[in-house]
Amino acid sequence: MEYTDAPPSDQAEMMRCPECGSELTADAQRCEHCGWTRDNAETAEGKASDAFAVLLSILPGLGHIYKGYTMIGLLLLFVGTPMAVGLALLAATGTAGFAVLLLPLYWFAVMFHVYSIKDRVDSTKADLGEQY
Repeated sequence: MEYTDAPPSDQAEMMRCPECGSELTADAQRCEHCGWTRDNAETAEGKASDAFAVLLSILPGLGHIYKGYTMIGLLLLFVGTPMAVGLALLAATGTAGFAVLLLPLYWFAVMFHVYSIKDRVDSTKADLGEQY
């Protein structure tokens, strides 16, 4: 009798499809249910972190630059944010200051946008390992 935390050997050769969760063999190249293929499986290497991009968006536009959307990030940083602040301050003069509450709405909208967009970070570089 063997005492181990490892799964039984018949289950160790199975895996779940990352897209639909159906059972596949460990060496399966594609899923028959959803069409997932091992070639287009994404790894964490070379991808921008969504949470870090949102954190950078404390200053609107920096998260977009981090995820590879440089032009959008620069426009948000140098055009969009000053315009949003200016319009909120202008509207605040006619609303007893309540229009300043629109600024957090703009800020959260920029954060939500950077969280939801796909990143353009270049992951096509081959890893050469350590070079001596």
